[in-house]
Amino acid sequence: MRFLKIGLLTLLVPLFAFTVLHKFYISVTNVDYSEKEEAVQIITRIFIDDMNAVINERYGIPAKLGTERESDMDRDYLKKYLRTKFVVEINGETVPYNFIGKKYDTDMLICYLEVPNIPRNELKQIGITNEVLTDLFDDQQNVVHIKVDGNKKSHVLIKSHTKGMLNL
Repeated sequence: MRFLKIGLLTLLVPLFAFTVLHKFYISVTNVDYSEKEEAVQIITRIFIDDMNAVINERYGIPAKLGTERESDMDRDYLKKYLRTKFVVEINGETVPYNFIGKKYDTDMLICYLEVPNIPRNELKQIGITNEVLTDLFDDQQNVVHIKVDGNKKSHVLIKSHTKGMLNL
Protein backbone atom coordinates (compact mmCIF):
# COMPACT_ATOMS: atom_id res chain seq x y z
CA MET A 1 0.00 0.00 0.00
CA ARG A 2 2.84 2.39 0.82
CA PHE A 3 4.46 1.81 -2.59
CA LEU A 4 1.10 2.42 -4.27
CA LYS A 5 0.79 5.82 -2.54
CA ILE A 6 4.34 6.78 -3.47
CA GLY A 7 3.79 5.66 -7.08
CA LEU A 8 0.52 7.56 -7.31
CA LEU A 9 2.11 10.67 -5.83
CA THR A 10 5.01 10.38 -8.29
CA LEU A 11 2.54 10.31 -11.19
CA LEU A 12 0.26 13.12 -9.96
CA VAL A 13 2.79 15.75 -8.86
CA PRO A 14 4.10 16.40 -12.39
CA LEU A 15 0.53 16.70 -13.69
CA PHE A 16 -0.32 19.37 -11.12
CA ALA A 17 2.85 21.27 -11.99
CA PHE A 18 1.47 21.90 -15.48
CA THR A 19 -1.96 23.07 -14.32
CA VAL A 20 -0.65 26.34 -12.89
CA LEU A 21 -2.06 29.26 -14.88
CA HIS A 22 0.48 30.84 -17.13
CA LYS A 23 -0.14 34.39 -18.34
CA PHE A 24 0.42 34.82 -22.04
CA TYR A 25 0.78 38.11 -23.88
CA ILE A 26 -0.84 38.30 -27.29
CA SER A 27 -2.87 40.64 -29.46
CA VAL A 28 -4.61 39.84 -32.74
CA THR A 29 -5.09 42.36 -35.53
CA ASN A 30 -7.08 41.93 -38.74
CA VAL A 31 -6.36 44.32 -41.61
CA ASP A 32 -8.77 44.27 -44.56
CA TYR A 33 -9.36 46.45 -47.58
CA SER A 34 -12.93 47.60 -48.21
CA GLU A 35 -13.41 48.32 -51.88
CA LYS A 36 -16.83 49.83 -51.18
CA GLU A 37 -15.40 52.29 -48.63
CA GLU A 38 -12.02 52.65 -50.39
CA ALA A 39 -10.42 52.21 -46.99
CA VAL A 40 -8.05 49.99 -45.09
CA GLN A 41 -10.03 48.80 -42.08
CA ILE A 42 -8.32 47.46 -38.98
CA ILE A 43 -9.65 45.62 -35.96
CA THR A 44 -7.20 44.95 -33.14
CA ARG A 45 -7.86 42.90 -30.01
CA ILE A 46 -5.79 43.45 -26.86
CA PHE A 47 -6.24 42.23 -23.30
CA ILE A 48 -7.76 45.05 -21.23
CA ASP A 49 -5.60 44.43 -18.16
CA ASP A 50 -2.42 44.55 -20.24
CA MET A 51 -3.45 47.85 -21.85
CA ASN A 52 -4.26 49.33 -18.44
CA ALA A 53 -0.89 48.13 -17.16
CA VAL A 54 1.08 49.67 -20.04
CA ILE A 55 -0.74 53.01 -19.77
CA ASN A 56 0.04 53.05 -16.05
CA GLU A 57 3.68 52.11 -16.60
CA ARG A 58 4.31 54.42 -19.56
CA TYR A 59 2.34 57.50 -18.55
CA GLY A 60 1.89 57.10 -14.79
CA ILE A 61 -1.90 57.02 -15.24
CA PRO A 62 -3.81 54.34 -13.32
CA ALA A 63 -6.06 53.56 -16.32
CA LYS A 64 -9.43 51.95 -15.71
CA LEU A 65 -10.34 50.94 -19.28
CA GLY A 66 -13.23 48.51 -19.35
CA THR A 67 -14.58 49.49 -15.94
CA GLU A 68 -17.31 51.80 -14.69
CA ARG A 69 -14.56 54.23 -13.65
CA GLU A 70 -13.13 54.59 -17.19
CA SER A 71 -12.44 58.26 -17.88
CA ASP A 72 -11.92 60.49 -20.91
CA MET A 73 -8.26 60.68 -19.88
CA ASP A 74 -8.01 56.85 -20.04
CA ARG A 75 -9.42 56.92 -23.57
CA ASP A 76 -7.08 59.75 -24.60
CA TYR A 77 -4.03 57.85 -23.35
CA LEU A 78 -5.21 54.69 -25.12
CA LYS A 79 -5.32 56.60 -28.41
CA LYS A 80 -1.97 58.29 -27.70
CA TYR A 81 -0.34 54.95 -26.93
CA LEU A 82 -1.73 53.30 -30.08
CA ARG A 83 -0.53 56.19 -32.25
CA THR A 84 3.04 55.70 -30.97
CA LYS A 85 3.09 51.90 -31.11
CA PHE A 86 0.82 50.99 -34.03
CA VAL A 87 1.86 52.38 -37.42
CA VAL A 88 0.26 51.84 -40.83
CA GLU A 89 2.16 52.21 -44.09
CA ILE A 90 0.58 52.34 -47.52
CA ASN A 91 2.95 51.89 -50.46
CA GLY A 92 5.94 52.48 -48.16
CA GLU A 93 4.64 55.74 -46.68
CA THR A 94 3.40 56.14 -43.11
CA VAL A 95 -0.24 57.23 -43.18
CA PRO A 96 -2.53 58.57 -40.46
CA TYR A 97 -5.49 56.48 -39.39
CA ASN A 98 -8.77 57.32 -37.74
CA PHE A 99 -9.62 55.81 -34.38
CA ILE A 100 -13.22 54.87 -35.18
CA GLY A 101 -14.08 53.45 -31.77
CA LYS A 102 -13.68 50.65 -29.29
CA LYS A 103 -15.71 48.09 -27.42
CA TYR A 104 -15.13 45.46 -24.79
CA ASP A 105 -15.73 41.73 -25.02
CA THR A 106 -15.16 39.93 -21.72
CA ASP A 107 -11.44 40.62 -21.04
CA MET A 108 -10.63 42.00 -24.50
CA LEU A 109 -10.39 45.57 -25.75
CA ILE A 110 -11.39 45.74 -29.42
CA CYS A 111 -10.29 48.85 -31.31
CA TYR A 112 -11.51 49.90 -34.75
CA LEU A 113 -9.13 51.91 -36.94
CA GLU A 114 -9.42 53.06 -40.55
CA VAL A 115 -7.23 54.60 -43.24
CA PRO A 116 -9.70 56.32 -45.60
CA ASN A 117 -9.38 57.45 -49.22
CA ILE A 118 -7.20 54.63 -50.56
CA PRO A 119 -8.27 53.79 -54.14
CA ARG A 120 -7.71 50.08 -54.84
CA ASN A 121 -5.82 50.74 -58.08
CA GLU A 122 -3.25 52.76 -56.10
CA LEU A 123 -2.82 50.18 -53.32
CA LYS A 124 0.39 48.21 -53.90
CA GLN A 125 1.55 47.43 -50.36
CA ILE A 126 0.29 47.49 -46.77
CA GLY A 127 2.75 47.50 -43.90
CA ILE A 128 1.90 47.26 -40.22
CA THR A 129 4.33 48.02 -37.42
CA ASN A 130 2.87 46.74 -34.18
CA GLU A 131 4.89 47.36 -31.02
CA VAL A 132 1.83 47.35 -28.76
CA LEU A 133 2.79 46.06 -25.29
CA THR A 134 6.32 45.04 -26.33
CA ASP A 135 7.68 47.83 -24.13
CA LEU A 136 6.10 46.17 -21.08
CA PHE A 137 6.20 42.45 -21.89
CA ASP A 138 9.29 40.93 -23.51
CA ASP A 139 7.33 37.87 -24.65
CA GLN A 140 4.46 39.87 -26.19
CA GLN A 141 3.29 38.50 -29.56
CA ASN A 142 1.23 40.64 -31.91
CA VAL A 143 -0.43 38.51 -34.57
CA VAL A 144 -1.35 40.47 -37.70
CA HIS A 145 -3.51 39.13 -40.55
CA ILE A 146 -3.53 41.33 -43.69
CA LYS A 147 -6.02 40.54 -46.46
CA VAL A 148 -6.75 42.29 -49.76
CA ASP A 149 -8.67 40.74 -52.69
CA GLY A 150 -8.02 37.19 -51.51
CA ASN A 151 -4.29 37.86 -50.98
CA LYS A 152 -3.54 37.10 -47.36
CA LYS A 153 -0.43 37.24 -45.23
CA SER A 154 -0.13 36.56 -41.52
CA HIS A 155 2.71 37.63 -39.25
CA VAL A 156 3.65 36.98 -35.65
CA LEU A 157 5.36 40.19 -34.57
CA ILE A 158 7.63 40.20 -31.53
CA LYS A 159 9.85 42.73 -29.81
CA SER A 160 12.77 42.09 -32.18
CA HIS A 161 10.59 41.89 -35.33
CA THR A 162 7.73 44.41 -35.24
CA LYS A 163 6.74 44.88 -38.89
CA GLY A 164 4.66 42.81 -41.29
CA MET A 165 3.79 43.55 -44.92
CA LEU A 166 1.58 42.41 -47.76
CA ASN A 167 2.73 43.20 -51.30
CA LEU A 168 0.01 43.25 -53.94
